[in-house]
Amino acid sequence: MNQRETGDLGQGSVGKLLLRLALPTITAQLVNALYNMVDRIYIGHIPVVGRTALTGVGVCMSLIMIISAFAALTAMGGATRASIFLGRGDRAGAEKILGNCVTGAVSAGLILTVVFLIFSRPLLMAFGASEETIGYAVQYMKIYALGTVFVELALGLNAFITAQGFASVAMVSVLIGAVANMILDAVLILGLGMGVAGAALATIISQGLSALWVVRFLLGKKTGLRIRRENLGLDWKLYGPCLALGLSPFIMQSTEGVISVCFNASLQRYGGGDIAVGAMTILASVMQFSMLPLQGLTQGAQPIISYNFGAKNARRVKSAFRLLLICCLSYSALLWLLAMVFPGTLASIFATDKTLISYSAWAMRIYMAASVIFGAQIACQQTFIALGNAKTSLFLAVLRKIILLIPLILILPLLFRTGEEKAMAVFLAEPVADTLAVLTTVCTFACQFRKTMKDLEETA
Repeated sequence: MNQRETGDLGQGSVGKLLLRLALPTITAQLVNALYNMVDRIYIGHIPVVGRTALTGVGVCMSLIMIISAFAALTAMGGATRASIFLGRGDRAGAEKILGNCVTGAVSAGLILTVVFLIFSRPLLMAFGASEETIGYAVQYMKIYALGTVFVELALGLNAFITAQGFASVAMVSVLIGAVANMILDAVLILGLGMGVAGAALATIISQGLSALWVVRFLLGKKTGLRIRRENLGLDWKLYGPCLALGLSPFIMQSTEGVISVCFNASLQRYGGGDIAVGAMTILASVMQFSMLPLQGLTQGAQPIISYNFGAKNARRVKSAFRLLLICCLSYSALLWLLAMVFPGTLASIFATDKTLISYSAWAMRIYMAASVIFGAQIACQQTFIALGNAKTSLFLAVLRKIILLIPLILILPLLFRTGEEKAMAVFLAEPVADTLAVLTTVCTFACQFRKTMKDLEETA
């Protein structure tokens, strides 16, 4: 494979390469987040029923995160493995991985479509829908489910474009979907008065256009990795390691809904009430949106690290990780400073009620207290994935979300007496879990990365 096809991943300035790959991926992350946000803006402005409809659609977000999580299996697992194979000079092997992931993505999409079409109502009720909002939630979810295959292809396979160094092309696929979604929302919701159904239909059409762009590129002449008919079967010796590697981001994304339910239930139980639940929604939105640049940085760095790991270039792997760590820590420190100094300003982006903003500002200083060091968590955990270390990345994902955070949400309030203290303890669960997770991750990474690089240098 020539250097043009792989975006010069094996040579040139690592800093310039990271900048070239990370900027489009960061942009794509931010634009992708606008998909559902635009839907919510338009739905919230529907006359008479806007507020109720918006609440119903909001409940769907937990299920939509699960759909996106399955795409992460393909994106982070398959694309990372393909980058490593490219670094080894095994283009044929990388294309076989791509073919397997196409089949896997379509299969996952079809299965999820059937599940959500049949069980959308009980699932939505379990995730917090009420009798008042369930109608809107089911209406949105059943239409959205019809486009699940598009989501799996657009999000899952787009990573294979980035993995080759074509970050700008990958960004265009997201932009196509986002622009189409904005236009179709205006036409279907406001112009034709289709309401929630129009929002869902606009989203799946937009995702279909993104999927078409991605598939066309991977079938074309400009791509280094091409979808070939002979590679579309499922070879579990190739596909199994991809799934194992993708389990970490899958768990991180799919558990967001469960964690949200735990937070809301604890806040309601321990005296926080509706205002605390509303604040939690704002905090989660601030955290999620503000962390997108970190995800973009790691996605930009992944092809560099994986390719050079496959090429046994330890010096370049070290250089890429060092730069990634500095960038992630710098950004997370800036984010922490903004949250501590201007919490009310950040909260006001998502709310207008002064009481809610004031409560959210108080809670934000607690909830995001450990975000200053979270850059290290993201950089180390994603580098484990880039190096193909499935077991460790999976353990770290399970540690932070399941072993630490969920029990802390339930246990910490029991250590305090008053309702305000108990509500504070619920918010405190996040920084405590983050601190413990970061310390564990950094220590584990320091030991394993040193050994991995030593082994790589010896076998080069």
